[in-house]
Amino acid sequence: MSESKDLSVDITGMTCASCATRIEKVLNKMDGVEANVNLAMENAKITYDEEKVNASDITGKIEKIGYGVAKEKTEFDVRGMTCASCAGRIEKGLSRMNGIQSANINLATESGAVEYNPGIVSLDDILGKVKKLGYEAVVKKEGGEDHRDIEFKKKKRNLIISIILSLPLLYTMIGHIPWNLGIPVPDIFMNPWFQFILATPVQFYIGWSFYTGAYRALRNKSANMDVLVALGTSAAYFYSVVEGIRALMNPDYVPHLYFETSAVLITLILVGKLFEHLAKGRTTAAIKELLNLQAKEATVIRDGEEVKVPVEEVQVGDSLLVKPGEKIPVDGKVLKGKSSVDESMITGESIPTEKTEDDPVIGSTINKNGTLTIEAEKVGKDTALAGIIKIVEEAQGSKAPIQRMADVISGIFVPIVVGISVVAFLAWFFWASPGNLPQALEAAIAVLVIACPCALGLATPTSIMVATGKGAEQGVLFKGGEYLEETHKVNAILLDKTGTITKGKPEVTDFISFADNDNEVLSNLISAEKASEHPLAQAIFEYGEENDIKAENVDHFEAIPGHGIEGTINGKKVYVGTRKLMKRENISYESHEEQLTQLEEAGKTAMLIAINGVLSGIVAVADTVKQSSKEAIQELQSLGIEVYMITGDNERTANAIASQVEIKNVFAEVLPEDKANKVKQLQEDGKQVAMVGDGINDAPALALADIGIAIGTGTDVAIETADITLVGGDLKHLPQAVNLSRKTMKNIRQNLFWALAYNSAGIPIAALGFLAPWVAGAAMAFSSVSVVSNSLRLKRVKL
Repeated sequence: MSESKDLSVDITGMTCASCATRIEKVLNKMDGVEANVNLAMENAKITYDEEKVNASDITGKIEKIGYGVAKEKTEFDVRGMTCASCAGRIEKGLSRMNGIQSANINLATESGAVEYNPGIVSLDDILGKVKKLGYEAVVKKEGGEDHRDIEFKKKKRNLIISIILSLPLLYTMIGHIPWNLGIPVPDIFMNPWFQFILATPVQFYIGWSFYTGAYRALRNKSANMDVLVALGTSAAYFYSVVEGIRALMNPDYVPHLYFETSAVLITLILVGKLFEHLAKGRTTAAIKELLNLQAKEATVIRDGEEVKVPVEEVQVGDSLLVKPGEKIPVDGKVLKGKSSVDESMITGESIPTEKTEDDPVIGSTINKNGTLTIEAEKVGKDTALAGIIKIVEEAQGSKAPIQRMADVISGIFVPIVVGISVVAFLAWFFWASPGNLPQALEAAIAVLVIACPCALGLATPTSIMVATGKGAEQGVLFKGGEYLEETHKVNAILLDKTGTITKGKPEVTDFISFADNDNEVLSNLISAEKASEHPLAQAIFEYGEENDIKAENVDHFEAIPGHGIEGTINGKKVYVGTRKLMKRENISYESHEEQLTQLEEAGKTAMLIAINGVLSGIVAVADTVKQSSKEAIQELQSLGIEVYMITGDNERTANAIASQVEIKNVFAEVLPEDKANKVKQLQEDGKQVAMVGDGINDAPALALADIGIAIGTGTDVAIETADITLVGGDLKHLPQAVNLSRKTMKNIRQNLFWALAYNSAGIPIAALGFLAPWVAGAAMAFSSVSVVSNSLRLKRVKL
């Protein structure tokens, strides 16, 4: 049976939405391949069938159609080598790995350098391979530069050169102004060959990427932004060269030069691209912030000694020492010590959590006041934070359905624009201004330049990237752009009661004593319950501990099924249980029946306490409502969403909980296997349903719902099945998720409207000759930057 594998590839050389669409189309034509290319992330998310195609075939296809697959280089120290054959063995082993471009191991310096495709093979895989060969590899702290940083430096350098060469040409535009501004223009500046010397490096060195991009696109029978820029600037440049030759042959001829148009256009486009790069970098800031949260070092206890090591070297089973103020390096459990831990960066809860022996701890959270010894249970990519980073990365790289529309438009846009440009040229040359080649050329070039579809291609992915990052900061993890888009349509939310609305853990809510000494009654109660294994008994015992009541030894204990418990403590007979138990022991309770009924109507389990045959008190236990549940549900209702509660509890308990949080729609006594049917029932009523749950039994309903939302404190099965995870279990994240989705969709629509409106308005203005090419270039650059800047506003929205 064939198995699908996922591949993430960073792609270089894409310049606009047409490039992304072209790569996606080519990859999707490959047998067994399903690809999604994201221009803003410069990345492709690919699922492929291993039996039909391999990762190298896919990356080779990308390179064959003229784009680059980003590679990374890492350097590491190698420990354990003793001779040249060791180095050779490691080098050979690494070179055979899929995705490794080159491997070089140096015995003299005990180091290695590997160039690899991070989408095919991870750094962990490389280090693991070295370990498997019997050696140890430790990554050097100064890693290789990210390909995006290298690209940025190159763009910056080229822009500086382009500005220096283009400024004198820009100055010559003063000479073309029909009225005298009194600003002197040196004759040398107006010399065709002086302009030629300045413009040529800009056109063919700085602007060479536009030619290679255009060639790639045309070779693949498509057209993109590079085609428009290459056509427009080449027309201006070569027309100017011809005019220069004519002036050389005839000294009386006054040439019409457009060297400044081509050079300034390329410079302005580079300015736009640089700003776009910076803005896109800010859209991925959420990932960088999450990565910065990770601990860099850990104190490992080895052979009784404390050793500081990079966190990458921590292994499952290691004992780690975490001092006050330090980050907990990895996920694990407390072996020794007691402290409070700030888990707000994972759970969103501002109050530190008390940790003691056997309690779980999460990597990258902060130890506040005590020293802890912990055992590492999950390291590297298995930690909770690594899982969150993976979800956010996948969501940022995914494509929302609304983006498909923009991709289709971008794919057909460029050929249409070239056609309009040709029509504009012919209309000016033969009709509007017969024989006026310069005027016809200006109109054609302006159309080509202003119509660049970059803004359209960036409209959706930049909003998705910023929004998923914003969600992660708030504790809302979207698994993909499609879920971020679909959430805004939700008009009915189904909330599982236990663990979602309530804490999922019974607590003592009421203790009523009828005796003179309350503490004596409580002491006998918790002493008797301490011997019981019932979940409610544990809640009562914990209540006693909270009130500093010490449990006494129980001389005799008996659990009476369906009734309660019986115990003998310091010679006293203690009974805790139902009315049936009191009746059996002939203990009168009727005078307190009203109190019992009130507690039960409030959804609590009430138990009677009798000591030596006398009714001495009542204790009530319930799964209490989370502090934030009521507020979150009210917010959802204010957003126009119908809220339903679903539970297996009886109607009385269900209605009691529902009344506390002001839910009117209740499904009670629902078997776990019937939860999915309730989702289906609401969908058949025409509702767009979100299901919120935390348990294994919620998984079918989460999968069937239009949007499945898992509580982060729930089971792995529920989290895996859901489309959205609320980290930490706070229901207040729920209205935040809906709000974020609505605001993101509004932002995307704004981006698409302005991108389309800009092109729709700009093309006819340019074709009519009202727009100089250099102005069109500036406007085109501004449109892309404005779309990305509008997306960045999502970082500041209040949820």
